[in-house]
Amino acid sequence: MSNTPNDASQSGAVENQIELLEVEGLSQGQIVRRRFFHHKGAVVALVVLVGIVLLAITSIGIGGWHGWYPYLASGQGSTYPLVNGGSPSAEHIFGQDEAGRDVFARVMQGTQTSLLVVLAVGVISTLAGVLVGALSGYYRGKADSWLMRFTDLIITMPVIVIGAVLALLSGGSNPLILGAFLGLVLWPPLARLVRGEFLSLREREFVDAARVAGASSSRIIFKHMLPNAVGVIIVNVTLLMSSAILLETALSYLGVGIQNPATSLGKLISDYQEAFATRPWLFWWPGLFIVAIALCVNFIGDGLRDAFDPRQKRIPSERKMARAQRVSRPTASVAGPTGEAGAR
Repeated sequence: MSNTPNDASQSGAVENQIELLEVEGLSQGQIVRRRFFHHKGAVVALVVLVGIVLLAITSIGIGGWHGWYPYLASGQGSTYPLVNGGSPSAEHIFGQDEAGRDVFARVMQGTQTSLLVVLAVGVISTLAGVLVGALSGYYRGKADSWLMRFTDLIITMPVIVIGAVLALLSGGSNPLILGAFLGLVLWPPLARLVRGEFLSLREREFVDAARVAGASSSRIIFKHMLPNAVGVIIVNVTLLMSSAILLETALSYLGVGIQNPATSLGKLISDYQEAFATRPWLFWWPGLFIVAIALCVNFIGDGLRDAFDPRQKRIPSERKMARAQRVSRPTASVAGPTGEAGAR
């Protein structure tokens, strides 16, 4: 007879033992951080994203502060004589466009704008989605029915069309206003996930104990239930922000997103699309930063999902497996093959 099932069960027991030993004496926050920083892709993505943010801020500055890069992105004095025909050079590392503007400075300005839109989308959609989902899942009944029908109505609307209308209404010059309007369109998926989590949490013993202790509904929702749903919220907000930068890019590319005098990565692609055949670097750089930001946010979300989900397990190395088997072998030999110590 094959002993494969026994080997599989023994291997599973050893893996569980290794995981318990690794998290022994750690708090929930420490366990989450440990799991996240063991996710190499998420850590690399976090470092790259922080690097992009720092580069965009320190290079051209923000507000009234000017960074270390000598050329301006926009405004008076932002056009310069063409160097090397506008191709990338030591003076203009990303090259120049036909008007003599420095492409690196414009890409950094577009990165700042796109990140502001993504940040505003994340904040607004999180507030709206969590509030609607929490109220719907906790109160159920008529409140659940009305809120979910409203959520279904928003979901059925074409996001790109509604986003374009809201972008035109916002004027397109303020990225925070544009991001707030887009956040009002993108919250329904998060609301449905939070609702499902609250429907499960409201039946737990700690919620019943809080009710018996006389806690108000708002305290139960925000102090007891919401912290237990934070994993689902954080993971899905990161994925939502990743889709937000692609939506902003699409709107700006279609000419209904960010408008002059502001600029964004999507608007740069739209402005330079005709130069793709002759001077492709004008098109490549904003596209590269869009892909890099979207991938980084996706990888970070993947790492957060693995960190918050206890069902996600890393396969231990062969060295750890062998060490755990050596530790558990004396106990097994004392108990005997049938688990009855002293049967003989």
